Amino acid sequence: MFRNTIVSALLLVAGANAHAALTTGDIAFTSFNADEDGFSLVAFVDIGANTTIHFNDNEWNGNAIGAGGAFNSGEGVLSWNSGAAPILAGTVIRFSKYDQASRSVSVGSLFGAGGDNGINASNETIYALLGSNANTPTAFLAAISNGGFGSNGELANTGLAVGSSAVQLNSGTDYAEYAGPRSGEAAFADYRLLVNANANWTNLGDGSFAARVPNTENFTVAAVPVPGAVWLFGSALAGFLGVSRRKA
Repeated sequence: MFRNTIVSALLLVAGANAHAALTTGDIAFTSFNADEDGFSLVAFVDIGANTTIHFNDNEWNGNAIGAGGAFNSGEGVLSWNSGAAPILAGTVIRFSKYDQASRSVSVGSLFGAGGDNGINASNETIYALLGSNANTPTAFLAAISNGGFGSNGELANTGLAVGSSAVQLNSGTDYAEYAGPRSGEAAFADYRLLVNANANWTNLGDGSFAARVPNTENFTVAAVPVPGAVWLFGSALAGFLGVSRRKA
């Protein structure tokens, strides 16, 4: 009976560590390059294997999903598959030459094509979302704009908010990247407000930045001491299993 209880407890721990579905704010943009047509983002939670995230730089109309909410048309959509292995929280993923046949991503793969995938140096908004395809969102994860949300794409009824899950860059920015801390926080979620705050970004304005490579250093969290109760439980479990083996 006691052994069954131990096994059940271990299964509960394993279940708690399973990859949950992504939700608003679980990723954030960390760079934006309208000259190269590329960007990067960071994961604040583990991303499960073969997760698909869509990117859409058409404008959202501000209505609710399932109640008239929709993108307009004429701009670009692409989709990203995270790959066969989970991606750990804190990982930075770089998307390069986003509008070209030679487009690439540092992990996983890009697929699909539709509209103009070029990233404009002004009045551009990119949404990252989940859904059956890039034009049918079930959840918005993050967004970035160099022209102002609203006329360049609404945040209303997306669940996104500037400063916590969306980045508002300076107007007319060709190149910008997050320049704040990437270590020292106790939890990855603690970086959300830092990364989504324009004050922590370097906005380089108009220029020629096609060859510029963004900072792709991963984010880390401070080590957390193992609580005494957990250590005692582990020791007791090890002792119990050892006794059981000797009796067997």
